[in-house]
Amino acid sequence: MVYSKNMSIQQENIAKLVERRASAKMGGGQKRIDAQHQKGKLTARERLALLLDEGSFEEFDMFVQHRCVNFGMDKQHFDGDGVVTGMGTIGGRMVYVAAQDFTVSGGALSKTMSEKICKVLDLAARNGVPFICLNDSGGARIQEGVDALAGYGEIFERNILASGVVPQISGIFGPCAGGAVYSPALTDFTVMIKNTSYMFLTGPAVVKSVLGEEVSQEELGGASVHATKSGVAHFAAENEEEGIRTIKELLSYIPQNNMEEAPVVPTNDPISRVDDSLNEIIPDNPNTPYDMYKVIRSIVDDGKFFEIHKDFAKNIIVGFAHMNGRSVGIVANQPKTLAGVLDINASRKGARFVRFCDAFNIPLVSLVDVPGFLPGTQQEYGAVITNGAKLLYAYGEATVPKITVELRKSYGGSYIVMSSKHLRADLVYAWPSAQIAVMGADGAVNVLYAKDIKAVENPDEQKKIREEKKAEYEELFNNPYQAAQKGYVDDVIEPRNTRFRVIRALEQLAGKKQMMPAKKHDNLPL
Repeated sequence: MVYSKNMSIQQENIAKLVERRASAKMGGGQKRIDAQHQKGKLTARERLALLLDEGSFEEFDMFVQHRCVNFGMDKQHFDGDGVVTGMGTIGGRMVYVAAQDFTVSGGALSKTMSEKICKVLDLAARNGVPFICLNDSGGARIQEGVDALAGYGEIFERNILASGVVPQISGIFGPCAGGAVYSPALTDFTVMIKNTSYMFLTGPAVVKSVLGEEVSQEELGGASVHATKSGVAHFAAENEEEGIRTIKELLSYIPQNNMEEAPVVPTNDPISRVDDSLNEIIPDNPNTPYDMYKVIRSIVDDGKFFEIHKDFAKNIIVGFAHMNGRSVGIVANQPKTLAGVLDINASRKGARFVRFCDAFNIPLVSLVDVPGFLPGTQQEYGAVITNGAKLLYAYGEATVPKITVELRKSYGGSYIVMSSKHLRADLVYAWPSAQIAVMGADGAVNVLYAKDIKAVENPDEQKKIREEKKAEYEELFNNPYQAAQKGYVDDVIEPRNTRFRVIRALEQLAGKKQMMPAKKHDNLPL
C-alpha cells in the first residue's frame, strides 16, 4: 500500500492497521480459501458470520503468530495463526467462540493457537457465558513437537473445569483426528456435518497397517457413523448451514451458565389445552407398540420438540421442549423400537442428557413405558449392569424438578431407574393403563405357578389355569392403584389432561431447593 505524503503519522498508522486487519482476515490467502470452497466447506470467518448476530463479533488476538523456528517455520507466519477467536451474540445472548482456520497450516494446532482458545474458554467460564468451538483441523502441528501436545492438554483441562459451569458446544466442520477428538468429547454437545467432517483417534492408514482392515474415513469416523453407532455425535447435519442452525436452536433451550435458567419463550398454547387422542393412544394389547413422539408433541408447547441423539439408541428419546414457555428436558421410552427396553446405549444416552439438564437447571419430564432391560450375552458382556447404573445414578443425583408420568409398562429394575419416586422424583403421575410390577403377567405366572401348572396333565386345563392366574395377577398388579395406595404414585390422571398436570407440577416446583451431601465429587459408575 502506498501512503500519501500528506498523511499524518496517526493517519498512516491507522491505514497500516486497516491493511493488517484485511490481510489477517484472508487467513492462508485466496488460493487456500478457494480450495476450501471447492471442498464444499466454508472458511472460519464465514462460519462465524452465519453463527453470530450481524455486527456483533469482536475478535481477540488477531495478530498472534506462532513462535516455532523448526523445519523452516520461522519463514511461515500468518496473523491469527490458524484459529479465529472472540465474542459475539446469538439472538442477543453473548457467546465466546473459536473457529479453526483450515487455510492456515491445515488448521494444525500450535501452542499459540491453543493459548488463543484457552483465553476464550477462561473468559467463558469466568463470565458465565457459553463456549462454541468450530473444529476444522489436521491435528497437532508436528513441527512444534511436545508444545503442540501441551496445547491440547491445556485446552482439555479448561474443558473439564468449565464442564457444568457453562454450556460447551462443538461443531465438527472438517477433520478432527488423534488427540484433537478429546476436546469435543469433553463438551456437552457435538454437531457433525455429513460427508465433510470426521472424527477418529487413529486414521484408516493406521487401522490398515495394524489390523489389516481397509476402511474409509467416512466409514471409520464420519458423521453418520457417530450419530447412529457410537453416539459420539449428537447431531449429523446435511451441510454447514444446517449445522450452524442446529447450534443456534440448541442454544435457545439452555441457559447462559449453571447459575441461571434457560430463557422463557412466550407461547399462545393454553396451559389447559387437552388432547382427547391421548385417551385412545394406548393399545388394548399390551404388546402392541405406539409412537411416543405423538405423546410428546401433544403435551409440549405448540407441538415443538428439539430432539438430541435422534438416530442413536432409538429405544429412548431425549430432547428439549417448552412447557408454558419454560425449557424442559424430555426423557421417554419409545415402544416402537425394541419395545422401549433399556440397553447399554439407551442408558448411556439417557444418563448423559439427564446430567446435562441437572447441571444447568432444566427440569426433567420422564414419560415411562419400559418392560425391562434388554437380555442376552451381548448386553451382559458389554456391561449393561454398569451402564444401566449410569442412568439410575443420573436420575438419583439430579436435584432439578423431576416429574414422571407412567404410561403403560413399568417393570422391575427399569421401573426404579426411570425416575421413580424412590430416586426422589418430585411428582409421579400414572395413566389408568399403567402396569407397575416386578414383571409382566406371563412371566409372573411362569414363576409363581409353574408347579401348579405342571401338576395338571391336560393341556387345555393347563391353559385354563394359566389364564385364570394371569387374570388374578393383572387384577392385583398390572394397574397403577397398588403403587398409588402406597404413595409411590401421587395421582392417577386422565391422559388427555397430561399437559395441564405436568405444567402445574412445574409451577409448584419452580422454587425447588435440594442439597446433596457434602463430598469432593461423586464416583459415577463408568
